[in-house]
Order: sequence, then structure tokens, then C-alpha cells
Amino acid sequence: MTDHMPDDLSAAGRDLRAYTDELRPKHPVVRNTKGEWVLLRHADVLAAAVDNERFSSQVSRYLQVPNGLDGEEHTRYRKVIEQYLSRAAIEPFIPVFKRVASQLATELPKGEVLDAVSDIGAVFAVRAQCAWLGWPAELEPRLLAWMGENHAATRSGDHNWMADVAEQFDEIIRSVVQPRRAAGDNAPDDLTTKLCRETVDGHPLTESELVSILRNWTGGDLGSIALCVGVLIAHIAKHPELVGQLCEASDAEVEAVINEILRIDNPFVSNRRVTTCPVHIGGRDIPSGAKVKLNWTSANRDENVFGNNQFDPQANAAANIVYGAGKHVCPGRLLATWELRIALQTLLASVQTIELVPERPPEREVAPVGGYHSVPVVLT
Repeated sequence: MTDHMPDDLSAAGRDLRAYTDELRPKHPVVRNTKGEWVLLRHADVLAAAVDNERFSSQVSRYLQVPNGLDGEEHTRYRKVIEQYLSRAAIEPFIPVFKRVASQLATELPKGEVLDAVSDIGAVFAVRAQCAWLGWPAELEPRLLAWMGENHAATRSGDHNWMADVAEQFDEIIRSVVQPRRAAGDNAPDDLTTKLCRETVDGHPLTESELVSILRNWTGGDLGSIALCVGVLIAHIAKHPELVGQLCEASDAEVEAVINEILRIDNPFVSNRRVTTCPVHIGGRDIPSGAKVKLNWTSANRDENVFGNNQFDPQANAAANIVYGAGKHVCPGRLLATWELRIALQTLLASVQTIELVPERPPEREVAPVGGYHSVPVVLT
């Protein structure tokens, strides 16, 4: 750490991965223009993620179930949610995800320029999530339009626009939840209906709690899955030797490769915390009540842990925190991993090559979004 620690930094308009690579070797902790303390090194991010006493997750003015909750309250709600995200619960949907991926792979035109993020990742994410939740296919255009506007609003930093986009999505969720609750026993037999009937401490989940859970499952995951698909396809297009290896690999080996690609280029940028007491971390004294960002993208590229960031799925797996760590680790990590594996395996089985477009190179996203804004490719 140098004597002159930069404060009031702004990542606006920058590629976050490149910017944090530049900052991290000398500055493990920086402050941004919002007054947030941003942790950039693996050891500090991990320490904060597992320290639920000093780093509270109750950071938003909006209800966030379960990961915006602390202590026993978090545990109670997490128990309800995890039963839908366990291996046993997700396994019956594997044929569904394969069918969605196969249909999409068949529809994708060959020999034409496609965007791996919007034409492949976003469409697969919407169809897979709707199939999993039991949402009508008619919602696809509305959800795809919302995803595009959500990324644009987030990129802009316009809080009024972001709030309006968030309300739009809550309205989509209510349009699915309210008819099911009104229908009672006549509601469709799907995952969303089952969730509508859940209780915590003997009390039914409120509409606000249901909207929060489904917002987390869909609003967060749709954009993340689309960005992940863009990152995966961009990496494979740049490293075509991986195609043959992946086509012959086991499911576990493919998942290890996916996790390593996402470690190197993690579109799950950060999570927030707030300190409950004064904290000394990364050489900085952070006061009580301070907003803190755990920058996963930066932590997963820390040269102190991953050396020169060579691609090595086996060696780097243990330290990979692409889905977070501690009690608030992403509850949907298994669902996301399986969806991404199925999407990638199906795509690779349906094409001979995936090529980048020389005159239209991939365009990086800018803060606060990670990954790529667009990845033009041609499938043959």
C-alpha cells in the first residue's frame, strides 16, 4: 500500500475488470465518489464476506429476501428458499433446460452475425427461468425488453430511472403472483405456486416477501446468466482449442472450466455491506455505519492468490469466490452452474465453430456492470 491512498474515485464509464487490476496491487481498499469503501483483494473480500457480525447485509432501503437479512431472520428465510435450489429440487428440471437449450440452438442462424449476450444468453436465461418457475412463455418479449432497459439504467447511474425499472419488474412479478394467490387450490401446479404457499414461523409469505424472493431469482439471475454466457462464448471464441476438450469432458469438468472462465472475468461484480462497528481492514480504518463493497471481480483476479491469472480450473478452484462466500453465498449457484453448463454443451454440440467478428470486436460493459455489453460472433 502506498502512503497516498486514493479517495473519491469513480469507475463510471470504465471497464471494471481493467480498472481494479490497475488499482489492486497498490491499493487494497479505495473509496468511491459515493463514499463507499471498496475492498479489492481476495483476503479482505473473503474476510468481510464471512464476518456477519461486523459487516451487516442490511444495506438496502428495499426488502431483500434473504440476502439483505442478518442473523436468525436470514437463516429462517434462507431455509425456505434453499429447498427449491437443492440438487434434488433442480434435477427434475435438467431435461427442461436441455429442451430449452436445444430449441434455441436450432433457431440460431448459422453464418450470420449474432450477439452472444442478447441473442443467445438473454434468450436462454429468460426461457430457462420461465420454464423453471412456471411463468408463461408470453412474458418472454417483456422480460427481454426489461433486461435491456435494466442494464442501460444501471449503466447510467440515474437513480430515478433505476427505481422506475425496478418497479416495472416488480409489476411483472405481481402479474404472476396475484392470480395464483387468488386462485387458491385451482392455481397452476408449479414452483411459483408452491412458493406462494410457503410459510415462515407459521405465517404465509407476504406479497412483498414473495416479490423480493422472485425478484432475486429472476431480476438478478436473468441479467447475470446473459452476461455469463457472453463471457463464456467470448473466451471460447478466443481459445478454440477448448471446444474439443469441452465436448469430450464430463459434466463436472465442464463446470470446472466454466467456473474458471468466470473467475477470470466475473460479471457478478460486487455485493454491499455496512459496518456495525469500527473496522480495520486492508490497512484502512473504516468507521461504524460505513457502506462497504465486496468486489468479487477484483478479488477473483488477485495476483497474491492467482499469480499471473493463468487459466487453471483445478489449481484455482478452491479459492474461486465467483458465487460469494459465507452464510450469504449465492443460494442459486447450483442452478446457475447447471443452466450455464447445459447451455454451453448444447451450443457446442450444434456448431462446428464459434468465431469472433474481426471488424466488430467484443465490447466490454462499463461500471457498475461487468462482463461484455456485446459479443458479436458467427456460428458455423
